[in-house]
Amino acid sequence: MTQTDNGIAILVEGLSRKFGSFTAVDNLSFDVKEGEIFGFLGANGAGKSTTIRMLVGLLEPSGGRATVGGFDVMKQADLLKANIGYMSQKFSLYDDLTVEQNIRFFGGIYRLPEDMIKTRLGWVTEMAGLRGKENVLTKTLSGGWKQRLALGCAVLHKPRIVFLDEPTSGVDPVSRRKFWKLIGKLSEEKTTVLVTTHYLDEAEYCHRLLMIHAGKAVAAGSPEELKKRTIKAPILEVTCDRTIEAFEALRTRPFVLDASMFGTTIHAMVREEGEGTRLIRESLAAGGIAVERIESIRPSLEDVFLHVLHDVSSSAGVKA
Repeated sequence: MTQTDNGIAILVEGLSRKFGSFTAVDNLSFDVKEGEIFGFLGANGAGKSTTIRMLVGLLEPSGGRATVGGFDVMKQADLLKANIGYMSQKFSLYDDLTVEQNIRFFGGIYRLPEDMIKTRLGWVTEMAGLRGKENVLTKTLSGGWKQRLALGCAVLHKPRIVFLDEPTSGVDPVSRRKFWKLIGKLSEEKTTVLVTTHYLDEAEYCHRLLMIHAGKAVAAGSPEELKKRTIKAPILEVTCDRTIEAFEALRTRPFVLDASMFGTTIHAMVREEGEGTRLIRESLAAGGIAVERIESIRPSLEDVFLHVLHDVSSSAGVKA
């Protein structure tokens, strides 16, 4: 049974991992509270999966220390693995086994007694929406069903701490929403969830976030804290024709503090809303670009992340 220290389920101090001369994870420090949904937010290659692999005992750290449920990741890796749940990017399922066979296989790995496997079999199939499909080959399932089945197998032994590494990658939006509802239920039952994602809309579901870039922590806090702390100037959403040309024009203007492309629109950070709106219209009109709409918007986590990356230096780092 996992133990927590003063309500802290995961404690990471100065964790690093090098591969030769390349530093994949650089001096990360953070903690995760019991029952919390803690999100690792970053682009592909930022160091999220490498950190997860160290925390679940699959990869030895090059430096620093970490405890998960009271277990030292370097000294007690075997005990750690038996007391956590882990869902990797590829769902960790066996396509040539049926739904029930996969569940029973993982029950055997966790050394669950037969009566518990039978009980959890019903729970997993119900949770995953696979009741009546126990004898269906896993390879025939849709991505959303596989995703929920993989989560069920990862928590078959009722761990108090669960690691989910890019669990919604390649899954359709409807299945993603259903999956996050399941994560919310786990948290309500006091299960600690550490989840990595590069979907910024999903990160809104997390209680706290750690944004990482090039293996370093660059921002930390709740979604609302990050928005208030990071975005202190108005953001204007600009809809116009020749969007790319308009973006290139605006990003170099002194009255635009920061600018990013968001689909077919531009998000421009300005010092003052009224003057900024006027200057944007005048600047684009001078280039013959027709403006359809300029509207002040509430910053999103994507605005925060892009702004942080714009400002961060190679040596930046914060503690969560």
